[in-house]
Amino acid sequence: MTELIAGIFTVAVLGTTIWLCRGLRLTSRDICLAGLMSAATLVLRCFLITLPNGSHISLGAMLPILLLSLIHRPQVAFCAGWVTGVLAMLLLPEWQPVHWAQPFVEQLICFSALGYAGIFGADRRWKIVAGTALAVVLSVTSHIMAGAVFFAQYAWDGYGPWAYSILANLSGHGTEGLATIVIVSLLPISRLRRTVKAGV
Repeated sequence: MTELIAGIFTVAVLGTTIWLCRGLRLTSRDICLAGLMSAATLVLRCFLITLPNGSHISLGAMLPILLLSLIHRPQVAFCAGWVTGVLAMLLLPEWQPVHWAQPFVEQLICFSALGYAGIFGADRRWKIVAGTALAVVLSVTSHIMAGAVFFAQYAWDGYGPWAYSILANLSGHGTEGLATIVIVSLLPISRLRRTVKAGV
């Protein structure tokens, strides 16, 4: 049942994301922005705060792709997230997959899901917060799914796979995600969008 739930979640999220990217044509500017945000994400992911339960909080690694979605285009952010997920497996030691399916359940979703931040638009503050919250929830859920399926052997005594994964990931990725939502809600997104567009 655990594998089935994770499979349905993975197919639903990846399928929806691919559908939203239909007809996408990347310009050289799109590629440059995506590359910059992907690199920034990987660098920020290298700085980790380790919690007593073994979970980690990065130094704002969710922000770059979230901002790319909000100030540019969600579709470009989706692509940047996929690239980041692949590069993370190659460049970051803690992201080595333990199963062939793990990259699909975790790596390809946890970063690309951040592109959903701009799915409702960015012309109103509530749209920015709602989109960012959706992106964070999807990203954290991918970690929870992977934890329950692929890392159940690390569950604490007395905890089942789901309880362990939910508590571990909410304390780490969930806390980071909540802080990210607060930070994004305070940023001058409209001004940043105008600045990026002026650079065309």
